[in-house]
Amino acid sequence: MEFFTNILSIFQEHGTAFLEATWLTVSITAVSLLIATLIGVVVAGLKLSSIKLLNLIADLYIGIIRGTPLIVQIMFLYYGIANFIMLDSFTAGAIALGVHSGAYIAEIFRGAIQSIDKGQLEAARSLGMPTTLAMRRIVFPQAFKRAIPSLGNQFIIGLKDSSLVAYISVTELFNTALSAQGENYMPFETYFVVGIYYLILVLIFTQIMNRVERKFDVNRPKKVKVA
Repeated sequence: MEFFTNILSIFQEHGTAFLEATWLTVSITAVSLLIATLIGVVVAGLKLSSIKLLNLIADLYIGIIRGTPLIVQIMFLYYGIANFIMLDSFTAGAIALGVHSGAYIAEIFRGAIQSIDKGQLEAARSLGMPTTLAMRRIVFPQAFKRAIPSLGNQFIIGLKDSSLVAYISVTELFNTALSAQGENYMPFETYFVVGIYYLILVLIFTQIMNRVERKFDVNRPKKVKVA
């Protein structure tokens, strides 16, 4: 009974702060995923390039990101960027999260593009269509559709990873929970509450991605006619 009383008191005392932190969490996640998607598309292109130097650059980037912890990357990029340009913690955190997720999204796009039958690209080229145009109109739309489930999973991971920017003073959900439990001396109940907020966000995001999958009819492959 005391547990639920404490939970209720946390909602009453810190409810407004948690709502504001939820909006900030969603905002920094959205910005970071936009950055990550742009990076992912570019790096996937480098990975698929016939130029070995570009392949090496992409492999080096992905290898470094995969081989080091996210919290180290956030600290390194945050303080590294600060040596050249003054950025607020939100912007620096979004960039750090975007750089991290970009490596994984690049691999998702690379795998999706390589899963498309090469015959479609060859058929388009035989009809006189430039390779870049064929990739944009024929290959990439199909690859994007196949990548949607994996992208959805990565986006959810990005949402949860956003909690780490609390350590560079971004007042998102986890940072707010740290402050709240320092005031109320109820760490278990406070982290239970913040866990509920994260769970609700993940469930909402999952429903959105399920709707996107249904809209693009991901599970039903469609033939693309080359005209």
